[in-house]
Amino acid sequence: MIEGKFKGIASYPGNPNWDKHIERQQELYQRENDIRTEYERDYTRILHSLAYRRLKHKTQVFFNIDNDHICTRMEHVQHVESVSSTIASYLGLNTELTRAIAMGHDLGHAPFGHEGEVELTNIRKQFSLGKFWHEQNGLHMVDDIELLEDNNYCSRNLNLTYAVRDGIISHCGEVDENGIFPREETIDLTDFKSPGQYQAYTWEGCVVKIADKIAYLGRDIEDAIRMKFLSRKELLKLANISKKYNEKVINTTVIMHNFIISICENSSPECGIRLSEQHNKMLKEIKDFNYKYIYLNKRFEVYRNYTALIIRSIFDVLFNAYSKEKTIENLYKLKKTYPTIVGDFLNHINQYIHLEMIRSKDQKRYTRHINNKIYYDIGNEIVYVQAIIDFISGMTDRYAISAFNELIKY
Repeated sequence: MIEGKFKGIASYPGNPNWDKHIERQQELYQRENDIRTEYERDYTRILHSLAYRRLKHKTQVFFNIDNDHICTRMEHVQHVESVSSTIASYLGLNTELTRAIAMGHDLGHAPFGHEGEVELTNIRKQFSLGKFWHEQNGLHMVDDIELLEDNNYCSRNLNLTYAVRDGIISHCGEVDENGIFPREETIDLTDFKSPGQYQAYTWEGCVVKIADKIAYLGRDIEDAIRMKFLSRKELLKLANISKKYNEKVINTTVIMHNFIISICENSSPECGIRLSEQHNKMLKEIKDFNYKYIYLNKRFEVYRNYTALIIRSIFDVLFNAYSKEKTIENLYKLKKTYPTIVGDFLNHINQYIHLEMIRSKDQKRYTRHINNKIYYDIGNEIVYVQAIIDFISGMTDRYAISAFNELIKY
């Protein structure tokens, strides 16, 4: 294998697109004696965000909040960071950018994994808003929702670089492809209308995209076996896949090691980020197995209904407070009945509306919120619906269950 094949086209100063890679929507405040690069600052901004902290209590595939050995969304993110940074380092790409994208790539996931995403899609379609997809919501999270306090105690948006924001919304790994090349043009990232519509703008973003798939397939199989989710017949099918590709076992470490090596051996600026043909076929076969016997398994039906009940119940209670200009007033009345869930929702929306719209006795608390006011017209039904969806999509499994339990007490 040859190391450093991408070094001359990595996202470093000297790259002809460098200025666009590190462009921010607003100027980022500076600190004295800051030794971090632009991408290192993005990495720590994501690390310090509340959305990242909540990943530890969000379902990856299997809902099991009491089993410490079942993969959570945060553990998956760490797997992706490990796989992608290993590949990027060997190929000569910018590992700081790679790690930042990997850290932020799943910030837009809803509670309860894919099932939560399904129910939020059902709600959005009810209001003609289209599908909820976590890559788009991830960009929305880092651009509009997540806030950090600056050195003047003011709450601001994360304001990440273009390359990291682009890597977050373009990371969809559900499309089967081999030989990934970055797109040549810059675009307004809000032009993304569906997952995988455009490739990433950087080679580093392409690496994270393929690393995402490598990271989840083996780990999901391990969890399925640990949960006794697979029958003996299905385990035999998995064993046959192993034999077909001359492997004794298919698990997280085997998949990660073999596919990392295959990518490092076969990728080049001329051929793109790619696996060998054999490993690409193996990856697709494992993915097909996972979809048939894990992700689409009928045993998820009860969990799917449970998730839908929780999310829909929370949405309905909050939406029923809507009454155009009286919505905020109605929420404060409803808070007496559901103090935690409605109180937290009010705290959420008050960060994103203009100060004069907040009750006078609460205004002082929000004077230093100088972030995007995305709920400016909270009296508009669609704006209000989006506010509820934002609130729900940021929840952990634990919090959503706790909120639901508060609702059924009355």
